[in-house]
Amino acid sequence: MKRNGKIKWIVILCLILMLNACSSPDNGKDTFHAEEEDKIQIGLSFDSFVIERWRRDRDVFVSTAKELGAEVNVQNANGEIEEQKRQIEYFIKKGMDAIVIICIDSNELKDSVEKAKAAGIKVIAYDRLIKDADIDLYISFDNAKVGGMMADTLIHNGVSGGNVLMLGGSLSDNNVSLVEGEFKKIMAENEVTVLDSFHADGWLAELAAEYMYAHMMFVTRTDAIMCGNDDIASRVVPVLAEKRMAGDVLVVGQDADLEACQRIVEGTQLMTVYKPVEKLAQRAAECTVALVKNEAITGEDVTMLNNGIYKVPYVAMEPVCVTEDNINEVIINSGFHLKEDVYLNVPSKMP
Repeated sequence: MKRNGKIKWIVILCLILMLNACSSPDNGKDTFHAEEEDKIQIGLSFDSFVIERWRRDRDVFVSTAKELGAEVNVQNANGEIEEQKRQIEYFIKKGMDAIVIICIDSNELKDSVEKAKAAGIKVIAYDRLIKDADIDLYISFDNAKVGGMMADTLIHNGVSGGNVLMLGGSLSDNNVSLVEGEFKKIMAENEVTVLDSFHADGWLAELAAEYMYAHMMFVTRTDAIMCGNDDIASRVVPVLAEKRMAGDVLVVGQDADLEACQRIVEGTQLMTVYKPVEKLAQRAAECTVALVKNEAITGEDVTMLNNGIYKVPYVAMEPVCVTEDNINEVIINSGFHLKEDVYLNVPSKMP
């Protein structure tokens, strides 16, 4: 009897151990899924990655969000507004806590935003304003100041009373009108004639080059060319070089692309506007997580802005004018671009 009793207890003990072994992975799995569900889920819809800087924005935003305990689902609409609408719909169905949008068309996403808000999702307009929509936050740079920096630099370099050609980006981008409005104002104040104005749909820089070839009557008469961004400038300067006008016609742009910085030290582009996208993306990620947690967005950079129908919180970051005089301080010392890369084509000028 004693032997049978001992065997009985051994069998019971083995069964208990087997049950624990079987149950442990399930418990661990449930805990893992619970932790995943607790993470803030953010949908991030980009216009496209045609413009160089957007990759920086993406990487910093995703990295910062991760540090704050959030996960980011990045989508690329490739410049198609209907695709961007589908992406927002997808984010809504996925039950995202927040949707961050670099919009393709500032006037076309009102209905999409309304659907997201009805689902209890926070909506953030990143870099480009979404008009007439009840967004929770708009975060960008002071775009009027960008246009002012372009204009002031030209005036300080002798364009007063002369001629300028404006080759801008897509008019569906609300920032374009803000940049150009301030630029034109300063041109008018200094009696500068705008010979013509062109806008590249979808920010396709090659369209600006095509315009240049088709409108040489303006190109040969102009003293300066205002480019909507550095990507457009990258197509404008080679055309000027072909006509032996590079360096004589003053070219301005924005975004501080590497090639633009190279052209500045080479002498074929007068200036660019450095927009510290790392700070913008980091601030945007922090604000997005705060909004999901129902925390107030505070700081000296926070104001209110009318987007047509609603007054929305607006975080405005400061841009920086970059010329050959301060490119080392602003671009190289900040680590935005490497010195060897900026001076790649003119190593003799490297400090």
